Amino acid sequence: MKLLSLLLIFGAFLAGAFLSVLDPRTVNWAYLVPVLVVGVVGLWLFRKAEHGESRAEHMLSGNIGTLGSSLDNILANLERLHGRKADLPTYEARFEIDKLFRDDLTNFAEARESMIHVFGMQNYADVMSNFAAGERYINRVWSASTDGYVDEVNAYIDRALDQFREAHAHFHELREAHAT
Repeated sequence: MKLLSLLLIFGAFLAGAFLSVLDPRTVNWAYLVPVLVVGVVGLWLFRKAEHGESRAEHMLSGNIGTLGSSLDNILANLERLHGRKADLPTYEARFEIDKLFRDDLTNFAEARESMIHVFGMQNYADVMSNFAAGERYINRVWSASTDGYVDEVNAYIDRALDQFREAHAHFHELREAHAT
């Protein structure tokens, strides 16, 4: 279905472009309107296929597993970083952030919408509120490290840890409640 819809969109784009340049002064709307309708139908079919895939049970369960493991990894890495923040050179913190968190933050962000389908919008918002705040604090650590602000690096590691602890706890409570 997705391939067909992409072909319709692509074909409508090419046909519309071709019809638009046939005569530089006028456009033959009798031909262009049906081409545009085909493109809109292709776009509608594509969105419908995407929506169906995002609600597929295997996709949801896989994404919930990805979300859980990403939060586990982020929290474990933050706790390790917090434990050695006194020994961490300020200018090196940004490299540690890139090495420790980039993949898990990306994986979480790509799978996050599955929480809406599984846990509901309000629970999604609760988890994402803490996650987003924690992610902002990790970005502040990176930025403070670049600028050489030792106190900010340490303060924002603490804040990020608090936010990710809350996100982790809330997510796993929801996951347990959903499993039963």
